[in-house]
Amino acid sequence: MSEESNAVTHPFLDLAPLSAAHFASIEDRVARLLSTEQDVVITQGEALLPLEGAIRGTAGPGTTALNVITGPYGQTFGDWLRDCGATVIDIAVPFHTAVTAAQVRAAFAEHPSIDFVSLVHAEAATGNTNPVAEIGEVVREHGALFYLDAVASIGAEPVLPDAWGVDLCVIGAQKAMGGPAGVSAVSVSERAWARMAANPGAPRRSYLSLLDWKERWVDGGRKALLHAPAQLEMLALEACVERIEGEGLDAVMDRHASAAAATRAGAVALGGGLEPFVHRAGDAAPVATTLRVPAGADATVLVARALAADPVLPLAAGGGALAKEMIRVNHYGPDATRDVVHSCLAAVGAALAESGHAVDLEGARRAVTEAWGGRG
Repeated sequence: MSEESNAVTHPFLDLAPLSAAHFASIEDRVARLLSTEQDVVITQGEALLPLEGAIRGTAGPGTTALNVITGPYGQTFGDWLRDCGATVIDIAVPFHTAVTAAQVRAAFAEHPSIDFVSLVHAEAATGNTNPVAEIGEVVREHGALFYLDAVASIGAEPVLPDAWGVDLCVIGAQKAMGGPAGVSAVSVSERAWARMAANPGAPRRSYLSLLDWKERWVDGGRKALLHAPAQLEMLALEACVERIEGEGLDAVMDRHASAAAATRAGAVALGGGLEPFVHRAGDAAPVATTLRVPAGADATVLVARALAADPVLPLAAGGGALAKEMIRVNHYGPDATRDVVHSCLAAVGAALAESGHAVDLEGARRAVTEAWGGRG
């Protein structure tokens, strides 16, 4: 038997190396997705990498940061900022609502030294979304640096860093984009680069260093990569961006908005004490819908029963203290479809009925169909 016949090939393994030019072309497509003229750096890891790197690169002992908490990631950002030595003013709002531009304006009035604002656009864990465009206007008025976590929102609703005055906009592909989890990106304004360059505590020669990418990659004309790229993840990112381009970003976002509207309507019609966790539809994120279970019910038990009947449904119980009271319907990416919404509510309804709650499965189905159809 010849040596050639013994060779084992695999479509995920025997690939030509990813060139710097190919890497740069994927960055350009991500920049177009964000409608940004800022530098976009694709980072070789899950979105926590650029989220932490951007804070550690721009914040330090001289920073006064306004940190908005509408879910668990806002709490994490506050911890990182304090670890950097920043003075942190937290705005914490109930997880069933969203922060307002008026609250941000009031914080600036009370603390005029604020020069950094950190905000999560959509919190998939709690199901809320924040009015970034309005908040961005306030931040620009005061000249502060604006840091935005758009990991959950990109692909589900508009993300426009240039129009909104966002200086550091971090995205990930694993939710509404329907792509890989192991690669992420950040758009960086000139102001943010200057803040990093002036920060003696900014990470250097580190995996967290965005400045390394700036000096060795961006300023070098994107000719030589810092290290071997995560090839499979990069190709998957390219594929998911291509799929979004093919469907059209507006159509992708409309699918997510329809899924959210239909899930809320269907949950209300289902009854059994189930209700949307986020009170106002305008505060609810298109990427995922959170539902409060009836008194006496346990969300973890209901989700386990629903998944026992259909293990592939995008259902999860809430995290941490919300584990027993919240069900999350993760209708994002390829799961932002009417059939998935129907299936999720049917499974949750069956689990509620098994627990002795009166539900209207057919009413829920009609409500989903009508809400989806009502959005065109």
